[in-house]
Amino acid sequence: MRIVIAGGHGKIALLLERLLAERGHQAVGLIRNPAHVADVEKAGAEAVVCDLEAASADDVAALLAGAGAVVFAAGAGAGSGAPRKDSVDRAASVLMADAAERAGVRRFVQISSMGAGQPPRPGTDEVWAAYITAKSAAEADLRSRDLDWTILRPGHLTDAPATGRIRLAAPPVADGTVTRADVAAVIAALLDDPRTRHHTLELVGGDTPIAAAVRDIS
Repeated sequence: MRIVIAGGHGKIALLLERLLAERGHQAVGLIRNPAHVADVEKAGAEAVVCDLEAASADDVAALLAGAGAVVFAAGAGAGSGAPRKDSVDRAASVLMADAAERAGVRRFVQISSMGAGQPPRPGTDEVWAAYITAKSAAEADLRSRDLDWTILRPGHLTDAPATGRIRLAAPPVADGTVTRADVAAVIAALLDDPRTRHHTLELVGGDTPIAAAVRDIS
C-alpha cells in the first residue's frame, strides 16, 4: 500500500517509514526542507518536497494519487511560536484531510497529543496552549469528515528503545511516557487494521503487547 506521511522527516515519521518499508509498503514522506531528502530515502521512503503552509489542497491531492492511506505526523516543532502551531498543527492537518477527500483516500491516521480535546489549563504557557488548541481543532475537523479516520494521542515522547508494550485506550488514560518507536509501531498496526477507524485513542507505555492492544480496540 502507498502511504503518504505529512511531516516525513519527523522522528516518529522516520521510524514509521522504516517499519512500513520492512512490511512491504510504499511510504512517501512529505517534507518542507529539501536538505532532508536523503534522510527520508535512507529510511526506505520516497521523499517529496511539499510545504504544507504554502500548498493548496489540489497540490496535495495530486501527491496523494494512488495512495491507500494518509498519516498526519507534521508539527511546528520545538522553538516555534503560537502562530505556527495554528498554521501547521491545525491548518496543515485540515489541508491534508481536504486533499485526501479530493483524492479519494479514505484512511487517515492523525497524530495528536494527550491533552487535546479540552481547553488548556489555566496558567498554561501561551505556546503550549496554542499547541493544544490547534490539536483540538484539527481533531474536531477530522471527526466531522466522511473519512476512515483514527486519532492517536501519545503521552510524553521519549527516544528510548521500543518496548513493544503499551496502554492504548479511549480517553481518558492516565498521563505517562511512551517511546517514539512504540508510537511508530502502533501507527503501523492501526494502518493494518481498518476496524480501528472512528476511534480516538490515547497511548502511553504499558504492559500489553502492541498487536493485542490494537486488536482489543477493534
